[in-house]
This record gives sequence, C-alpha cells and structure tokens, in this order.
Amino acid sequence: MAAPRAFQRLVASEWSKSSRGLHGLSGVVAPESNQNKRRTVLQFLSDYFYDVETLREYLFQRQMLKVHRKNRSFLAMKGSFGPYVTGAYFVLKLGGAVKFQGQEWIRPGKRGQISPSLWNLHSVPVEAVDASDCVINYEGLDHILLLKDLRSLSLQRCPHVDDWCLAHLHPLAGSLRELSLAGCPRVSERGLACLHHLQNLRRLDISDLPAVSHPGLTHILLEEMLPHCEVVGADWAQDLQPRDAASPIPGQPSA
Repeated sequence: MAAPRAFQRLVASEWSKSSRGLHGLSGVVAPESNQNKRRTVLQFLSDYFYDVETLREYLFQRQMLKVHRKNRSFLAMKGSFGPYVTGAYFVLKLGGAVKFQGQEWIRPGKRGQISPSLWNLHSVPVEAVDASDCVINYEGLDHILLLKDLRSLSLQRCPHVDDWCLAHLHPLAGSLRELSLAGCPRVSERGLACLHHLQNLRRLDISDLPAVSHPGLTHILLEEMLPHCEVVGADWAQDLQPRDAASPIPGQPSA
C-alpha cells in the first residue's frame, strides 16, 4: 500500500526527531541497533495503517447511514397528500426534478426549498422524473413506484442504483416509455436482463455502464428482449470487431 506524500513527510519528521534524540544521548546511552530501529519504524507503520483502515471503515459506515436516512420512507404522507405528491416530494428532497402532467418541471431551490404549489397537485399524475446524480437506493425506489402513470425515468449516474433496483421496476411496466441508466456504476448484465418486464419501453439508454463486461452483446440481447424499444449507448458491433493484427492471440507467444 503506497503511502501518501503527507504521510511520508510525517514518517521522515518522526524519524528525524528520533535520530536527534539518540545523537543527543550518545554520551549517556549506546545508540539503538539497526535492527531495533527497523522494528520501531515497522511498528509505527503498522499502527498508522491500522488506524487508517479503521477510519476508512468508520467513514464508509457513516456514509451508508447518511444514504439510508435520505431514503427514509415518506409513505405516511400518502394518506394525506396522495401518491403523486408523496413520490414527487421524495424526489425533490433528494435534489431531483419532477414533471406533473400539463405542468412545467419542478425543481428544488438552491437551498433545497420546495415550491408550495406542490401540495396543490395531489390529483395530477407525475409523468416524468429526473433523479440524475441522486443517492436513491432500493428502499427509496418505493416512492417512485407510487407514480403509476410515470412515462419517463432518468437514473443517470445514480451511485446506489444496482441490479436489485432494476428488478424492482416491474410495477411500472404498464406506463414507462423511457428509461435512462447511463453512468450507473453498479448496473450489470443481470440487472438489465430484469427489464424484460418493461415491454412498453420505447427508449433505453445504457451508455457508460462499467459493470457491463460485454456492452455490444448486451445491446443485441436487449433489442431481442425489447423488440419495440430503441436501445442507445452501446454499439452492438463493438464486441464483434476483428482482433488487431498487432495484438497477440491468447495462448500464443508474441513476436
């Protein structure tokens, strides 16, 4: 594990102090052997990296707790404000945007404030949701599923949208026409295979999915699975390109 420059300077500083202390006491006690010096440095490194790993784990758990809190349930609002306002409120709280039928897009203010006009739209269906870059996860997706008339859903670059989330979208099969998963780092072929329920899809964006190992072949399979849907973001022929003549063939020695 490579130490950062700041840590390298710290080690050098600590070792320099230790060395000056030893030289200052040279007339009183004998200097430590090289073996003892190495043991001291190794112990210092061991303690430091142990603390770093502990801190890293603590910060990760704290981040997950924060994501969990942001995806907490607002379903208790459903009885008072209806499913459309409840689902829209959740998306807006995450920093996303919603569009009610016949209305302009609603987005949160710079400080996260939500327009009071939202509460007057309890009887108007939500037709589009833009949750791009939001920290929505599997639990939070329940709020999206309240929007039974949803036609367009963008989950672009959502870091916590994974294969389980895609398997959770089937209740929107009757209405959903457009779905964007571009840039979702946790979406793989397994999750995309779950989209076979969404037979009314007309456009699907699967660009820039690092967990998909064969985007070209996945593109072909999705087109067969969703024959009426335009699949964009992956060239179906890119996995079928002939190997570069200069590239070595696996199993054979290079020239």
